[in-house]
Amino acid sequence: MSADSGKICAIAQMSSRIDTTAEQLGRRIREERRRQGLDQRTLAMVANVAVRSVHRVEHGQPTVRLDVLLRITQALGLEPDLRSRSDRR
Repeated sequence: MSADSGKICAIAQMSSRIDTTAEQLGRRIREERRRQGLDQRTLAMVANVAVRSVHRVEHGQPTVRLDVLLRITQALGLEPDLRSRSDRR
């Protein structure tokens, strides 16, 4: 395998992990929205974002802007957990 092939494989694996993480995050946000009895339109109004943005986050699209994601999580009362994996043990 050439060095370029190795880099491409590493990038593909990283992209796959990002997609999985985005899907997991979206699922968690959707669960919390539903737990609170909110529909996507109401959450969008509270978070001051477009309904389409809520939909994109909940469906794990990894290209959502960070400020939009933060508005949505704050509106739901969720906080990002930025501890390293080793700190969570």
